Amino acid sequence: MTTVDNRLETEILQAIANSEAELVELASDLINFHTPVREHGDQPQQERALQEYLAARLERAGAAIRLWEPDAAKLADNPQLPTGLTFVGVPQLAATFAGAGGGPSMLFNGHIDVVLPGPLDLWSSDPFRAEVRDGRLYGRGACDMKGGVACMVLAAETLARLGVRLGGDLIVNTNSDEESSGCGSLACVADGVAADAGICPEPTDAEIYLASRGSISVKVIVAGRSGHVEIRQPHWREGGAVNAIEKAEIVLGAVHELGQRWAQQEHAYLAPGSITPTVIHGGDWFVNYPARCEVTLNISYLPAAADEHGYGGRVRNEVEAAIRAATDRDPWLAENPPELVWGPDLPPFEIPNEHPIVEVMSEASRRSGREPKLGFTDSWFDAASFMRADAGAVVGYGPTPHGQHGIDEHVSVADLVACAQALALAAVNWCGVAH
Repeated sequence: MTTVDNRLETEILQAIANSEAELVELASDLINFHTPVREHGDQPQQERALQEYLAARLERAGAAIRLWEPDAAKLADNPQLPTGLTFVGVPQLAATFAGAGGGPSMLFNGHIDVVLPGPLDLWSSDPFRAEVRDGRLYGRGACDMKGGVACMVLAAETLARLGVRLGGDLIVNTNSDEESSGCGSLACVADGVAADAGICPEPTDAEIYLASRGSISVKVIVAGRSGHVEIRQPHWREGGAVNAIEKAEIVLGAVHELGQRWAQQEHAYLAPGSITPTVIHGGDWFVNYPARCEVTLNISYLPAAADEHGYGGRVRNEVEAAIRAATDRDPWLAENPPELVWGPDLPPFEIPNEHPIVEVMSEASRRSGREPKLGFTDSWFDAASFMRADAGAVVGYGPTPHGQHGIDEHVSVADLVACAQALALAAVNWCGVAH
């Protein structure tokens, strides 16, 4: 770890400030690529085109390019992998600016997928056609996180244009599938993407994210028995109807009680673990007893709750036990227990406050005009993939979120400039400068 001399620091800050229009154009180009979150069975959209666009830019700047489609079979035993996910048509990118040697390596990591835009008629402009209004860049992914990706790419390009030869390697890595499963970054790690430390420019409002909760989903499928609601039904043991929605209420009661217990957990930064019903489907006709009800639960858990492998095995067992205890008390459910279908398990992570990358990022933020704060996200992001695999201590640091995952998502242009400046200074201070 070194300290940038005043002349070089001023040169870097000024060069990026002068590149504001280029930075906005780059972020706009990324927004205009259609790369929505992938569900099971979805076909790729413009992921390859976006990655090829970035690869060409970074290669012109002097980086060695690796653009590849990972083999999902390498992740087959990992609890993060959703059923049927492949990377066919969805390449990952690692662009390496080789250092002179003798310095630690730095990773810039960002994801290229974005969440769906929601009702298009509620947007002030086309979410997949970037637009600048009143000093703000609008579009899906403006803050989460194509704006951040633009910042890290321009930061690396600026250092190359200024002829700054770092001591350690600087790796610019863009991956897919953060918004769904985290398997893009996981695949990158499995294929050797690693550094001594890194920065993920998620929208953090200049906070340095040191921790995140883990996340699992589970679909609970509750069986009933159909029948006409306007005709008197015999007891279910005699063939009568059973209302699956009412039986699902028993499961929801157990979930609520477990969530109340988890609410007592404490962490220096993070919210307690939580378990929340987020999707429900039940019934097929308004005069029929529903024969089936499906409830999807979102489960978030603290780093301390992770199992010996760093994932949510213990949490999963606790949820299953709570549901089983409640349903065993109901005769129908005891004989027709709910089916639990578990989704991907995204692990939590935590970095010590005293880790050197925290000091480097703090000083870089301060030098770029944004007073740093230590922070966290209760949600998940790709830093966890690198941390869990010992592939780098990665912190989150990025622009201020506005409308993240919502309508009229946007980011301040001034914020993008400051973020790119901070990333460039952090890389120089972490990797060192070859003389």
